[in-house]
Amino acid sequence: METTPTIRELFLSFFRLGLTAFGGPAMAAQIRKVIVGKKRWLTDASFRDGVALCQMIPGATMMQLAAYVGLRTQGIGGAAAAYTGFGLPAFLLMLLLSALYVRAHALPAVVSVFSGLQVVVVALVAHAAFTFGKNLLKDWKGVVIALAAAALFGMNVHPIAAILLAGLCGLGFYHRQTFPVAASSDDAKPYSLKPLQAILIVFVAAFVLLFLFQRRFFDLAFLMTKVDLFAFGGGNSSLPLMFNEVVHVRAWMDSLTFLDGIALGQVTPGPIVITATFIGYLQYGLPGAVIATVAIFFPSFVIIAGTVPYYDRLRASTWFNRALRGILYSFVGLLLSVTIRFALNVPWDVVRVLLAGGALAGLFFNVRLIYLVIAGIAVSLLFL
Repeated sequence: METTPTIRELFLSFFRLGLTAFGGPAMAAQIRKVIVGKKRWLTDASFRDGVALCQMIPGATMMQLAAYVGLRTQGIGGAAAAYTGFGLPAFLLMLLLSALYVRAHALPAVVSVFSGLQVVVVALVAHAAFTFGKNLLKDWKGVVIALAAAALFGMNVHPIAAILLAGLCGLGFYHRQTFPVAASSDDAKPYSLKPLQAILIVFVAAFVLLFLFQRRFFDLAFLMTKVDLFAFGGGNSSLPLMFNEVVHVRAWMDSLTFLDGIALGQVTPGPIVITATFIGYLQYGLPGAVIATVAIFFPSFVIIAGTVPYYDRLRASTWFNRALRGILYSFVGLLLSVTIRFALNVPWDVVRVLLAGGALAGLFFNVRLIYLVIAGIAVSLLFL
């Protein structure tokens, strides 16, 4: 029998989950254990629907799953409480680490640590590319789309253009293919979208004010919003877009500093897109960190809140599924291209090669990421 949580209970429960949210999509099992098994706030069927929906739409998947639980139990207010609670620990810790990084990144010991963590990040992105490819690429058409996306990104074509082209390829390549529709859960609770509309108006008004009076903050917010809107497939898929915009288009930092930011994102719990906090802090201090964080997560919240009422219709759309398939294939290629670019920025030697191999092996054997990060730090201090 289901129970209904208060908004306070949603916030505190997801705050506790957010403190240990290492491992990305692997957190779904832990959230299910608490929400379905222990607290009985959702049925298993409803929870599975949420997981499927969050994988279909752009944004930070586990953050959106937290919002989904809040939506199904307490509407928009519950979604905001669960979403904020789940992401807050990552933001606070990344803010602290970013401040320490600015002050200490030139110290020899810190340089050694990050030189090792950069290798772990290369292994992480390579593993993500392999895992995406293994799970998604089932025919030659998918392989063609993935390789074309990798080639386009390698030729400095904007990632969003590559993603849109991949969506069109999906519509064309799979124009005769239909997709099975799963049965919907029967415990969906309606909720009003009026609070979401009010929140959206406030967000748009803030954008306008930033555009008029603080153009640099507007550019930062617009960049992060754009990255999140095209992050199909979870946080890892945001890396190619973020890397291209931050390093190549705007030259806010070099590739190695960007790698450091991703490394810090792995030290913190929560989604990898928390790297946005690092980028914002290095650019504009605390205001930049706050603006970048809000901008990278707000679109995900709006998308999940606005999509849930229409989920059954959306997943039954053949056009949507065809385009989505092409888009997901493109992220395999984009991740492959980013892996190569990151690897080219690492000064490889025997220790780094062995560290990368060990990190990859650990990822394939499902060793928790935090343990691999700790091992990378230890190896760096001892040998680099």
